Amino acid sequence: MIANEQLNITDTLTPEKILQDYRLACESRAASLLGRREVMGGRAKFGIFGDGKEVAQLAAAHAFRAGDFRSGYYRDQTFVVALGELTWTEFFAQLYAHTDLEADPNSGGRQMNGHYATRWLDENGLWRNQTELYNSVGDIAPTAGQIPRAVGLAYASRLYRQNPHLQVLTTFSRNGNEITFGTIGDASTTQGMFLETMNAAGVLQVPLLMSVWDDGYGISVPVEYQTTKGSISKALAGLQRTATEKGIEIMTVTGWDYPALIETYQKAARLCREEHVPVLVHVQKLTQPQGHSTSGSHERYKSPERLEWERQHDCNRQFRQWILENGYATHDELDAIERDAARITKAARQDAWNAYLASLKDDYEEAMLLLQQATETSPASEPIARLRHQLQTTYVPIRRDAVAAVKRALRYLRTEDSEAKQGLLAWLNRTTAENEDRYSSHLYSQSPDSPLKVTPIPARYTDESPLVDGYQLMQRYFDSLFARDPRVVTIGEDVGHIGDVNQGLAGLQEKYGELRITDTGIRETTIIGQGIGMAMRGLKPIVEIQYFDYVFYALATLTDDLATLHYRTKGGQKAPLIIRTRGHRLEGIWHSGSPMSAMINSLRGLHILVPRNMTQAAGFYNTLIKGDDPALLVEPLNGYRLKERLPENLGEFCLPLGVPETLRNGSDITIVTYGSMCRIVLEAAEQLEQFNIQAEVIDVQTLLPFDRSHTIVESIKKTSRVLFADEDFPGGASAYMMQQVVEKQDAYRYLDSAPRTLTARSHRPAYGSDGDYFSKPNIEDVFDAVYEIMNESDPARFPKLY
Repeated sequence: MIANEQLNITDTLTPEKILQDYRLACESRAASLLGRREVMGGRAKFGIFGDGKEVAQLAAAHAFRAGDFRSGYYRDQTFVVALGELTWTEFFAQLYAHTDLEADPNSGGRQMNGHYATRWLDENGLWRNQTELYNSVGDIAPTAGQIPRAVGLAYASRLYRQNPHLQVLTTFSRNGNEITFGTIGDASTTQGMFLETMNAAGVLQVPLLMSVWDDGYGISVPVEYQTTKGSISKALAGLQRTATEKGIEIMTVTGWDYPALIETYQKAARLCREEHVPVLVHVQKLTQPQGHSTSGSHERYKSPERLEWERQHDCNRQFRQWILENGYATHDELDAIERDAARITKAARQDAWNAYLASLKDDYEEAMLLLQQATETSPASEPIARLRHQLQTTYVPIRRDAVAAVKRALRYLRTEDSEAKQGLLAWLNRTTAENEDRYSSHLYSQSPDSPLKVTPIPARYTDESPLVDGYQLMQRYFDSLFARDPRVVTIGEDVGHIGDVNQGLAGLQEKYGELRITDTGIRETTIIGQGIGMAMRGLKPIVEIQYFDYVFYALATLTDDLATLHYRTKGGQKAPLIIRTRGHRLEGIWHSGSPMSAMINSLRGLHILVPRNMTQAAGFYNTLIKGDDPALLVEPLNGYRLKERLPENLGEFCLPLGVPETLRNGSDITIVTYGSMCRIVLEAAEQLEQFNIQAEVIDVQTLLPFDRSHTIVESIKKTSRVLFADEDFPGGASAYMMQQVVEKQDAYRYLDSAPRTLTARSHRPAYGSDGDYFSKPNIEDVFDAVYEIMNESDPARFPKLY
């Protein structure tokens, strides 16, 4: 910075605002230093802080407006505080994992420090007015994981500006004037998510302002080992827009140069907001005074010369020097600001710590009192007294310590029926329910708009209901959907011009326009990210992963971001995205079509729907559109050319989630399946009937949620035998279904034969019709599995086949 470089006093910046910025920079640095001490002193478990990035983040915050979005990085504490969306007391409450939302409104103690989330849902889970909020999307820790959704948040601004039918949604946008501020550390820019996003932003021309905080290292690895040319701005130079070619605008600025940072961010924001041009701001020469995190010291990998350079070029130090050189304050005035910053943050830390302890106090004291009562009345007083003493002498006892002590005491009281025992049981039951809310609630929507609360409407048919191909049914369904709801958009590879690879959207782009039915490049991660961002901003996106196996390209974004959003914000944010794909009975190693167990165990927080035909798919889409949870719906690939009757209320009928359908009644065995396996199982059941075996066939329809009505156990009560059949790997979705029914629904009580599963082979399918037949369950496999169960039950009536 240049001495005597006086800034013009404008609405953007005045001497008063300069000193306010310096005050915030000092407070943020003091909070970082105190936070590290809290971790090292044992009060907090882990810490990661934003020291060294203060001045750049203050400049970015100056360009931020109500209605904008931050899709950021876990070092953005200065940015968020400058927006007025975080207090230092809340900062420390999050460090202590205080579960009260009033203490930590970002996550209710569910996320480590540095993860911020504006509560854009009210106490009922319904949308607040986003245009009045300074919106931070719930941060996530996986490096670059926050980036794919950023392109969707920015893309929503484009849709709100260019689609006049959306302008009635005034609580989500002011004519598309909102910018999305993405932030990322330099090392994470080498992740594919970042590179894919910047390419997509350049193609789409959306108001994404991406800041790269560049301190030269990725933990211990210097930038020359990470990025071509040692610079992300140089590496991305090919994306730079020109006078004749669209692209992104690339700006570079030094991270301790306060006036240059202010100017850069004002220019970048104007370009984004007014022209919807994406901008990359590469903030260089930053430092990280405390190293990466509390897990180690940066002195292990930085040379003495580098450490001295960082000390001299610390942004706060350089900011102070610039203020002094330009006469905005004296040494004494700045010293007073620094002392005041230390006092403010220490007071905030103490307030947060006192509030955290107070939140534990009542349960702890009640447990201690009840344990004391047990020692006075129980024959097992000696071991219970030891448990009480251990709890009493625990350094900062937390909830788990009290629960563990009470549970262990109840072991000694198991044969007693005393008042002390009843008191401990009541304490345990109450705190268990409260801890369920603290740590396990809000995985799914609890709002009035939950898809689980949508009123089912059956499909209606008449004698004149025509038979149509499955793809034609989907065409008519999507036509009706786009006609009645302007919030619905769909994007994906080949969905537009050719109407998707199976013609379910044929002709609809021409009818509804490219803004609503949009082709994308081959970029599954940012297709999902684009959908997440749109869903966060009040739209109803249906994004397509062309074939089910391709979902693995986007799995990190689905599992880390979308599936956890409602949970990690404890009901503060939602993104009701619908992912449409097709699978089942696909042929070939990389088109196997049924990795269901990978989805079930990765995507808790989404609903997973597996309709057997296109009519069922339409009914589920109707339910999901009315709801506010994200979902993955897998259409059966081989159903597009099969005939189905067309319901007369195609656009209105709604199928309930988690309610199986009995497709065939029987008395000898229950066969549980889903998707395209339903046809195979039904045909096998017809053949079994010829040999006097009556199979009851149940289509579960949805895997998450699973059989909320307990339909399957009721069937097993009648048949006393069960086979779970699907085309996932052994131990996959079939094992999951067995666990849900046999264990969770207590079906073991009603079984006369061991429950069985029938799955695909443990390898992926070979190509071709024979590969499919010998790799996945076929009609003969289903027949043989059922017959073997019947043979074990009654070998005289059902002698061995082979």
